[in-house]
Amino acid sequence: MADRNAEQDNLFKEIDEDLRQQKYADLWNKYGKVLIGASIALVLGVASIKGWEAYDINRRATDSNLLSSALKSIDRANPENAVAVLDSLIKNGTAGYSLLAQFNRAAILAKKGERERAIENYLLIAEDMRIEKILRDMALIMSAHLGLAGTDSNIFPGKLSKLINAENAWRHSAKELSALFAHKSGNEIKAHKLYKELSDDATAPSGIRSRAAEMATLLSNRN
Repeated sequence: MADRNAEQDNLFKEIDEDLRQQKYADLWNKYGKVLIGASIALVLGVASIKGWEAYDINRRATDSNLLSSALKSIDRANPENAVAVLDSLIKNGTAGYSLLAQFNRAAILAKKGERERAIENYLLIAEDMRIEKILRDMALIMSAHLGLAGTDSNIFPGKLSKLINAENAWRHSAKELSALFAHKSGNEIKAHKLYKELSDDATAPSGIRSRAAEMATLLSNRN
């Protein structure tokens, strides 16, 4: 009886194995091509990603070398050559190096005395919504610094006022510049108010607080 049970068990196992193999065969016939296609797609996808990463690394290396050559040209007092290289980077470089090139181009123009063109370049960065806000705001601060020396500086106080809030990283610089523009326009009451706020602001950098305190005292003595 035991032998018969053992034989039956073996028979059932064989039948079960045959059924499993048939089931796998049916599944393979039904889905094999799809699985092969998916595997090929996966391999090609990984290869494409790796290929793009290598290409992107090469591009960044090239852009880095171009930026380095531009900065060396500046050091050698050859700004025209630097501007040409930076223009190429702005048009064709990867996003990060293109942005660095824009900042450096504006700085070169300012150094050459082309203040209005430098301001225009900084404002282009400040108004480009594809760029991170903290960098756009920095470009606005830099353009405002240059704007102080100009006759037409009315555009800056309104722009700077948007940066004067507790969350903005450039709020102290924006407030100091706003005070300078107010003072320049003859509005000493507003200038004094802004300088006093800065001098009392424990979160402001020490240099800005010190300058603000001096200006607040100076304007108080005048009034």
